[in-house]
Order: sequence, then structure tokens, then C-alpha cells
Amino acid sequence: MKERKKILTMLVENNYGVTSRVSGVFSRRGFNLDSFTGCDTLNPRYSRITVVVRGDEQSLEQIEKQVSKLEDVLYIKDLTAVDAVCRELMLVKIRVLPDSRQAIMAVANIFHGKVVDVTRDSMIIELTGKQEKLDAFINLLDGYEILEVASTGLTGLERGSESVVTLKEESF
Repeated sequence: MKERKKILTMLVENNYGVTSRVSGVFSRRGFNLDSFTGCDTLNPRYSRITVVVRGDEQSLEQIEKQVSKLEDVLYIKDLTAVDAVCRELMLVKIRVLPDSRQAIMAVANIFHGKVVDVTRDSMIIELTGKQEKLDAFINLLDGYEILEVASTGLTGLERGSESVVTLKEESF
């Protein structure tokens, strides 16, 4: 069967151990998560978790059903099946001598990147976007020494107001 990527976002009760229980469903079934992000919502009683996982269609459907059965999971949505905005944050530390700073800054500007740190011999560039954009930026740095890369993992929201979830008329 053909493998594909699925982006699942879920609203969960902000209880002790919820991230462990959610990630445990994936690991017990042999799934490797490409990305796992989470944060509080506007209401601190709830958190949003976004996971990126790969697998065949049948396995992905099964894992989504199993996650939705968890007591702490209030809502789950497949963002790959709807019109959604998904982004990732990446920091890239590059060895840069003074004579090549402008060239790096020009490439960063093309990608709407932001220089967030400069030292005598390095720069850190911050970028947000889809994985393809981040990969393209890294590819354009060929010839420069990339010292470190850190990324947040993917997060996203469905477009439009119809996707806003309310539970018992409480605001998230």
C-alpha cells in the first residue's frame, strides 16, 4: 500500500500525562511521528496537539480512530483533508565571515527570513513556512557551513470560522 503523510490536530484536556498518552498510542502501534507539537489554548484547561505521521491509508485511519477514543481527546481533525494553514518554525545557525553576511541576508530576505543573531563568525536565521520552503532555503545555503538547525515541528489550523470548536459554550 502507498504511504502518505497525515497531519492531525486535536483539542485535548490539559491534564497531567496527556502528551504521553497521545504519543503512546502511536508508539504502541509502531508509528514514528515526524512531528509532535503542543501548546495551551486561550483557555488553559485545554491544549492543542498537532502530530504529523506517515503510513498507509488503512493504518492512518485506524490510528486516528484510536486517538479519538482517548478520554482526554475532545476533538480531532485531519488537516490534510481540509483547507488549512500549516507552518513550521526553523532556526539555522550558519558560519559566516563578514564578507559573506550580505549574501546570506539576501537569501534570507527572499524567503522572508529574519536575522535573529549575529556574532563575529556566525548568524542565526529564523524562518517560518511549509517544509518545502524550509528545505529550499537549506538547499540555497550550499557552500556555506551550516552549524546547527532546530525546528519546532508542524502546527496548523483549518481555515474559516466554521472550524472553531466550542465545548459547553466555553472559549478556547
